[in-house]
Amino acid sequence: MVAGGPAAMLRRWTTQKSPRLCRSYHDTMFGYREPRKFTLPDYSPEQLHNRAVNAPLLRYVDSVRTHGHRAARIDPLDILQREEVAALDPTRYGLIDPSAKYDVNGILWTCPFGEDPGKTELTLAEITQSLRQVYVGRIAYEYMHSPSKTERLWFSHLLESQTSSPVLSQIEKKRIHELLVQSEVFDKFLQAKFPNLKRYGLEGGESMLPILDTLFRASAQAGITNIVLSMPHRGRLNLLTSLLEFSPRALFNKIRGGWEVPEELGASGDVISHLVASPTLYYENSQSSEGLKVTLLPNPSHLEAVNPVALGKTRAKQFSLLKTLSAEERLDGCVPGDRVMCVQLHGDASFTGQGIVMEGLGLNSEGNLPHFTVGGSVHIVVNNSIGYTTPAHNARSSLYCSDIGKMIYAPVLHVNGDYPEDVARAIEIAFKYRHFFRKDVIIDLIVYRRWGHNELDEPAFTQPLMYDKIRSRQSPPSLYESQLLAEQVLTPESASAVRTSYESHLTEELAQADSYKVTLEDVPALKAQWSGMVWPGSKDAEPNPATGMDETTLRDVGRASVAIPDGFNLHTRLQRHVKHRLQSLEAGKNIDWATAEALAFGSLMMDGYDIRISGQDQTEQTIVPLNDNLECDGSLELANSSLSELAVLGFEYGVSWERPDLLPIWEAQFGDFFNGAQIVIDTFVSSGETKWLRQSGLVLLLPHGLDGAGPEHSSSRIERWLQLTNDRSGYPHDSTYANVNMHVVFPTTPAQYFHLLRRQLKRNFRKPLIVAGPKTLLRLPAAASSLNEMALGTQFSPVLDDPLPTEKTSVKRVILCSGKLYYDLVKERQARGDLISDLVAFVRVEELCPFPFAEVQKTLHKYTEAEQFVWLQEEPRNQGAYAHVAPRIQAVLDTLGTGYRVEYRGRVEDAVPAPGIAKLYSAQQKAVLQSAFDGL
Repeated sequence: MVAGGPAAMLRRWTTQKSPRLCRSYHDTMFGYREPRKFTLPDYSPEQLHNRAVNAPLLRYVDSVRTHGHRAARIDPLDILQREEVAALDPTRYGLIDPSAKYDVNGILWTCPFGEDPGKTELTLAEITQSLRQVYVGRIAYEYMHSPSKTERLWFSHLLESQTSSPVLSQIEKKRIHELLVQSEVFDKFLQAKFPNLKRYGLEGGESMLPILDTLFRASAQAGITNIVLSMPHRGRLNLLTSLLEFSPRALFNKIRGGWEVPEELGASGDVISHLVASPTLYYENSQSSEGLKVTLLPNPSHLEAVNPVALGKTRAKQFSLLKTLSAEERLDGCVPGDRVMCVQLHGDASFTGQGIVMEGLGLNSEGNLPHFTVGGSVHIVVNNSIGYTTPAHNARSSLYCSDIGKMIYAPVLHVNGDYPEDVARAIEIAFKYRHFFRKDVIIDLIVYRRWGHNELDEPAFTQPLMYDKIRSRQSPPSLYESQLLAEQVLTPESASAVRTSYESHLTEELAQADSYKVTLEDVPALKAQWSGMVWPGSKDAEPNPATGMDETTLRDVGRASVAIPDGFNLHTRLQRHVKHRLQSLEAGKNIDWATAEALAFGSLMMDGYDIRISGQDQTEQTIVPLNDNLECDGSLELANSSLSELAVLGFEYGVSWERPDLLPIWEAQFGDFFNGAQIVIDTFVSSGETKWLRQSGLVLLLPHGLDGAGPEHSSSRIERWLQLTNDRSGYPHDSTYANVNMHVVFPTTPAQYFHLLRRQLKRNFRKPLIVAGPKTLLRLPAAASSLNEMALGTQFSPVLDDPLPTEKTSVKRVILCSGKLYYDLVKERQARGDLISDLVAFVRVEELCPFPFAEVQKTLHKYTEAEQFVWLQEEPRNQGAYAHVAPRIQAVLDTLGTGYRVEYRGRVEDAVPAPGIAKLYSAQQKAVLQSAFDGL
């Protein structure tokens, strides 16, 4: 609707690379993505002279641009605090005579950029009228806070050169009317048929539908092929059943207690306000004949938690498309956001109140995080001026809920939701900005809720004045319908037909609801890029694929991982590291953790997989040898993230949703730092498959192990992870694969870690993998592996038996444990001499979930004369793995018929994972080791 399409505007601009605020070492690394940058020519000498001569006028114009939003008519209820804005009065700048004429060249823009403005002399009255028409209307603009002169010029040129709103065609107006009316009919239908349903309807905010429809159309016409959409619950059902082509029949069946997932898959499903759809929409004049794919993501009720997930999925989809382009096409202006766009809907109170919003905005701001940017998101805040029952003035300290966006200098367009044509204009301007600059932009869609937080609340109890106004108003659909009747775009008969036709459609769908049954064909979980995968619980699932590699190939990969180009000055400490790696590869032994990890990455890359490692405190490498030296399709991306857990982990989880051919790894700086991401873990990582049939191959590396680091840097809270699993507690009736929601492992050798990483992608399904990583074992000589432990025919072992004593029948006490404690126990046993060595055995449980019943049984069966079976751990009794493993070990003992009970040994219950006093820690650790040998 705004004159001058993207191609025309681009021709008027010069593309350039602006000075980077990010470190240059990213520039040549795989995954570095620099957004498009633009610059507009500076003011001409004549314009600069005129700006100096007419400085009072310049001050006045800039003041209106800056402060006009404070007087704009953007609140349908007129309860938003408005004031007399002195800055909008021209007399404050010495501009007194309305008939006085001024040259506005370089001050006010009367034509699109690049066109001859012709006469640029206007009276003060004309200037004031033009400014107020643009900046003090039903759309309010905030863009003057941007530090970019180019962006400020772009907005002022675009807005001021088109002071009259473009006229919509009758077809466009009828489309808006249809969407508004369908939303209203839908809400009334549900209220009549399901009066006790919490449906979180859109009544009062119906303009959300035309704003999205306009955005989708503009996107398709600009060459966007995929939109990743996230949103909260309000208005979700309206959007699903209108724009996103979700079957009302399926919805009604769900409301009546039916399944939205195939029953045979064993999933538990979710509530109606989390339903999803992924239609392909077709718009006139779209650049792609394949249509626009819109993917609405499932989300939990934790507000705004889905935002970074949407960003991660968007970036992963961009890279999937990028890999299909030729090298020439990649270099020819291919930048993030060309074909895939992220759209996020928000609530006003949650946009202000939830910290994940700030974290998510920070990932994609100004292009400074090149391994996270998606080329700009469009944010639409459906602003009810109330959060649950909290009025706006109690929900935030800022004037607008959108003020958080100023952290990244995002422009904001506030628009009155009672005027859908202005809403459509606002979103078109917002999309143009995003598509040109590849930066975030915010639409503050100011509406209201006709009902309370849900339809069963009585909002007048807490907001009587607001709801007096609401209940005396016509609905937005009715207001717009009256306007179109007055314009003779509609007749009373045609307007009524829209309502009756849609109501008849809903009635027919409701009549068929009980017969509706979802099938596997209706589920997108195993389609498109997931078509090569199987459902994890199916008979075709292969949980233990071959993961060993030919030793010659492993040596080649290992050498490539430290091959340094000529002339590169390697740090002296890294020189020792490279030397050790090459020596260990040559000897085939003493393979450390870093080398095993590189071997896993490189071998997967040779199989065509990509690797992405994200986390805090990554190394600042200037080269990635595996990318440079392996001639393969796979690539390794090292992403040094912002100091965020919640948003970054959500981002990586979103990546895993999109790409089963990528190994996404999130590494915490310390194991317990995942605490900041607990919402994503609870509502996505641990339950996404069960609720939404979404598989994820995400790997979490969580440094864990008590070594004197104090209460906050010792534990990855293994107990929490295990408590979140659905692992069976009793001994299984058969030895089939346990389809748990995620795997929790505590490997003690580099070879085990190697196999775990490869297993993630060599399986024909995906599961999250939680690795309680070794901190003190990374360079411990005793924890090294040999190359033949990774060779063909080898794989991950859920249980590692004690290589000593060789005579199992001499053992009286079997101690089961996990992690680095094993090496401390072995060292203590050696110190106590041969008499003890034959009496106690240490069995490592490397995979805690799913609990390896069969492997534990097979191992314990060897110790026929054992009289004690002990679980020993460093963590306090109320923490660590004890609560999880104890009943499972006991089930194995009962099956073996030993008559013994599993015993606990270790620290007593505590409020913290470890003490911060060094002497106390040492005494406790000594007692833990001593307990393993007491009584022998």
